[in-house]
Amino acid sequence: MTLTVGLTGGIGSGKSAVARHLVALGADLVDTDAIARRLAEPGGAAIGALREAFGPACIDAQGALDRAWMREQAFSDAQVRRRLEAILHPMIGARAQEAAARSRAPMLVFDVPLLVESGRWRSRVDRVLVIDCEEAIQVERVVRRSGWTPAQVRAVIERQAGRAARRACADAVLVNEGTDLEALHTEVGLLLTTWGIVPASAPGQDLS
Repeated sequence: MTLTVGLTGGIGSGKSAVARHLVALGADLVDTDAIARRLAEPGGAAIGALREAFGPACIDAQGALDRAWMREQAFSDAQVRRRLEAILHPMIGARAQEAAARSRAPMLVFDVPLLVESGRWRSRVDRVLVIDCEEAIQVERVVRRSGWTPAQVRAVIERQAGRAARRACADAVLVNEGTDLEALHTEVGLLLTTWGIVPASAPGQDLS
């Protein structure tokens, strides 16, 4: 039987690094952010509804959703954010379930940045895994990789669920505050062992 896991964490927490390692171990991954990007790329299934809801200003010169424009609008206006979610979330959910139906792996991981905020995903998965770290580390990581200002990163953090809320929703929490990927991978392997996925004698080996 496939174990379904909801993977979440704040921006800059290292959630994507954990997702990549789980895939390397043999898990199937459904990345809801990637689904959202495909829906909003040129010719994507959501483009028509987005243009109708927000006008031509939300579409860039290539015909994709102007993510920077949309981010600014959604951050400053809760009604805009709700309209955006009402368009994208049902489409994301449907495509995530289609991908899940194709999986035959022993573990199926749903990478859901807004798992806690959505209020819907907790009941859809067997376990919730939260990747956690101090806010200062989140800010430093995102500034380094993206070129955003610290204020921009903190604005995103403020609109995400707080650390306490994510922890309260979790079946397991991995604290990722260092830079040692090997140590993080070891922690992932040990966790999977406790869940009966990886043999205790060989944490980190293939999930099968």
